[in-house]
Amino acid sequence: MLDVRAPIGSRISPDGKTLYFAWNVTGTLQIWRTDGPNKFPVQVTGGEDVTRLAEITPDGKWLVVMRDRKGEENPGLYLASTTAPSGAALEQIQHLPKVQTQLQFVSEDGKWIYFRANDKKTDSYGIYRYEIATRKKELVFGEDGLWWVADQLVDKGNRKLLLGKATGALTAEYWEWDEAQKKLSPLLGQGEREQYQVAYSATPGELIVSTPKFGDFRRLYRAKPKGKALESADVTAISPDAKHDVAGFHLDQPRKVLYYTTNESGYTRLHALDGKSYAEKKLPEIATTPGVKEDHVTTSGSSWDGRYVLVNAAAARHATTSFVLDWKTQKLTQWVTPSTPEVDTSKFTVPTLESYTARDGTKIPMFVRRPESCVRAAAQGGEPCPVVVHFHGGPESQSLPGFSTYGQIFVDAGFIWIDPNVRGSNGYGKQWLAADDGPKRLSVITDIEDAAKHVRSAFAVAGKAPKVGVMGGSYGGYSTLVAMTKFAGAFDAGVANVGMSNLLTFLLNTAPYRRALRISEYGDPEKDKEALVELSPITHIDKLNAPLLLIQGASDPRVPVGEAIQMHAALEKKGATTKMIVFPDEGHGTQKRENKVLEIGHTLDWFETHLKGKKH
Repeated sequence: MLDVRAPIGSRISPDGKTLYFAWNVTGTLQIWRTDGPNKFPVQVTGGEDVTRLAEITPDGKWLVVMRDRKGEENPGLYLASTTAPSGAALEQIQHLPKVQTQLQFVSEDGKWIYFRANDKKTDSYGIYRYEIATRKKELVFGEDGLWWVADQLVDKGNRKLLLGKATGALTAEYWEWDEAQKKLSPLLGQGEREQYQVAYSATPGELIVSTPKFGDFRRLYRAKPKGKALESADVTAISPDAKHDVAGFHLDQPRKVLYYTTNESGYTRLHALDGKSYAEKKLPEIATTPGVKEDHVTTSGSSWDGRYVLVNAAAARHATTSFVLDWKTQKLTQWVTPSTPEVDTSKFTVPTLESYTARDGTKIPMFVRRPESCVRAAAQGGEPCPVVVHFHGGPESQSLPGFSTYGQIFVDAGFIWIDPNVRGSNGYGKQWLAADDGPKRLSVITDIEDAAKHVRSAFAVAGKAPKVGVMGGSYGGYSTLVAMTKFAGAFDAGVANVGMSNLLTFLLNTAPYRRALRISEYGDPEKDKEALVELSPITHIDKLNAPLLLIQGASDPRVPVGEAIQMHAALEKKGATTKMIVFPDEGHGTQKRENKVLEIGHTLDWFETHLKGKKH
């Protein structure tokens, strides 16, 4: 099952003849190319370190790639020649220990590569530019703060950078940096804490803004910035007033077409607008499987002239499939087919969108995958199938339907697989997303326990409740630890992957560039100490009464390995049934195939043993 793989992060050459993408078919994500639709792919990069494609230069001669070491999340930037003989080594732009170097953009003339790095201060990003011809870099902008380049334009020969500055986990303010005058001017978001995604529009002096400020859901607007908090009089809506979020958007390089996606109850829909008039542009219907609607249709970018756009489609029974739309010919062509050796994905289980009721009456959405054998057993009054409740990370993330080899592995093993979207999840409006911020988490963390109560009742067969396991990674790992300690007895076994065991030590030890953003989400260690202690799983460890497996990466900068070590030590002292697995060459989650095999194998075995009673 782990040999099922689909390319990600595609970029098309300026002439539309070659597609570059990242693919983990070797067991580690590397860069590949294909010289035409469904042509045999050629590997461009290799080795044991995860390598991702960031951009291709306008002349098509260079790929800009990001490479990480051992999951440390301190990637470096490199150049890969598209014209050199096969096997040419990468050229390093910058890769420094304990420093994040991240591409921001490549200039439209192909001369400059702009990137950000926290090499001067660990909790601030400076903006640099690197000249390809001379291989020299220079600092462009160096004020303190978590800055990034949201967009850029050249006005009468002078480059202006649209800079974002994070003010919270999801909130930001935006500024304009004039390179020639070295002047920083406020645009919007100053004096408020609001969610914004911003880009320059095709109209001078105007911005495209995605925000939920004027309703509960994120919507697209044209805006005239005034250097302060955005007001309704400053904006004009360009996307419908719908009860779902605009998930994201981008303009092509010539600013002719505006692409945006909507998150409709977890399903992703792609839209296109004319870049100047904002009139809707019709996109061709994608049906990888005739008669079956895709769960997710997205775009991963356009060619430099905007003629070609990369469109990706995925559904429960097929992995992500890559297409190229040629606006000139109006032709949509499939370029890459996912790899599915000896796996009939047409038999994968299609998740159903259901819900459970929390103790305060709130309906909590969840996606459920049921094995056919469990459906038959329930109809015939047989034994209830064990259930695994899988909580997503983030916490500002979302469990989505669609293709999942991970979930299917458990379905094939006879488990019902459930993905809830508890309060605090993305995709259900601003109020839902902010429901667990800071001390408010105390009021909604009970959604975790209520999931177990619902499963034991609604999934019972002939009056017999099923065994229920809980698992998740990152914040989902934290949710698992909360489920097993604060809500001990709700679940029969748990597997926590890179989860926080103590919110105070987590906030103290997480990477400096993340700390301020995490405090805005979880709470201040001084002001909110009482709530953070109460919400820390290790506080309630004496209540734990079921088996718990801990999985961790040694190089994790987000949730340091100490979170798992201190939890495991406390569990062993208590005499609990527990085990800890630490991968020395991984960070925040497993990336390498051999480690993924071990992670899934141990997780499945844990639930087979403690939910099904498997004997060793």
